[in-house]
Amino acid sequence: MTSDERTHDLVLYGATGFVGRLVAAHLAEHAPPGTRIALAGRSRERCEAVRRDLPGPARDWPVLTADSGDPASLADLAGQTRVLVSTVGPYLRHGLPVVEACARAGTHYADLTGEVLFVRQAIDRVDAAARETGARIVHACGYDSVPSDLATSLLAGRAAADGAGPLHDVRLVATARGGFSGGTIDSARAQIEAVGRDRSLRRVLADPFALSPDRAAEPDTPQPRDAAPPARTPDGRWTAPFVMASFNSRIVRRSNALQDWSYGRSMGYGEVMGTGRGLPGALTAVGVTAALAGAFGALSLPPARAVLDRLLPAPGSGPSAATRERGWFRMVVDAGTQDGRRYRATAAGSGDPGYAATAVMLGETALALALDGDRLPARAGSLTPATALGDVLVERLRAAGHTYEVAPLPS
Repeated sequence: MTSDERTHDLVLYGATGFVGRLVAAHLAEHAPPGTRIALAGRSRERCEAVRRDLPGPARDWPVLTADSGDPASLADLAGQTRVLVSTVGPYLRHGLPVVEACARAGTHYADLTGEVLFVRQAIDRVDAAARETGARIVHACGYDSVPSDLATSLLAGRAAADGAGPLHDVRLVATARGGFSGGTIDSARAQIEAVGRDRSLRRVLADPFALSPDRAAEPDTPQPRDAAPPARTPDGRWTAPFVMASFNSRIVRRSNALQDWSYGRSMGYGEVMGTGRGLPGALTAVGVTAALAGAFGALSLPPARAVLDRLLPAPGSGPSAATRERGWFRMVVDAGTQDGRRYRATAAGSGDPGYAATAVMLGETALALALDGDRLPARAGSLTPATALGDVLVERLRAAGHTYEVAPLPS
């Protein structure tokens, strides 16, 4: 696909949503001059309002209309652009027609999903078509799951370069300052509702290899529990369940399998949230564990869900600019290797992880797909950030101020 074959290099679909507006602002500031970008959504008027708030040349970006319930409009949208980036969720409700349109048109696609059920359905529906047309379909391009995926890829690459052998025990400890996203809560609600309609989906959510390209070929290596109880790390830090572990871990395992298990066929991968040291850390770990259990239990019960809907952030809402700027994230990933050496990767950045930092991640993903095609891995189909973009995205995020480092640990 050459740039001459499409009217636009990049279309941002869902530009009027909270995160969509942040991504538009990032692209307006960081896209090289001459990059042909358009904004898209259901309402031309609302897209034009977003455009008016953008700086400089971005105020001249074209505005397009499309609706996830109108396949013809999505086909037209996908056919006009080399890359389509979607922030329209919950993806389980609205995302599949968009992905299908891109796969058929040979249009590269990226999203912010953290929904296992959506990604599994998208793989089943479009992977073969996308490989045939050459489309890169890249899910999980925000805080879900770019830091986890890229950090593990860096660990595997460094261990291989050092001749240390494959990874076998990978543990991520996440710490962050930021608020809950209304979109993330709505995505969790959509998956819970889907399970309520079809109980067989519970098995998909419970399967640690639910997103594997070849489930039968996966090893029998036991995997850490996604909802691990409070515990202490060897250096004395307390940990609690990490709300994104059940999704991130499956993306990382898919990246491993898509690369013929090059990270290690016996790799175990798990994620937890760091809560601090001493008694305060222990109490926080217990509180987080109880709060997560209570929240997911309440979302499963319609009467309680109605109460939570009035208390939790609404979809499309988000924190103030000052709050977003005060946020940050840090993910420390430790891994052992076959020959006994150990490595640590760190992924970190400023800005509320679910909003400001995510806008950077998705914006740079979009620019990489649109502008760096000759440097990207030669893959198509249903991919992950690590397998579709790899070191190219690492370089872009470093240039944007994020940290991605890997180093050996003392013996």
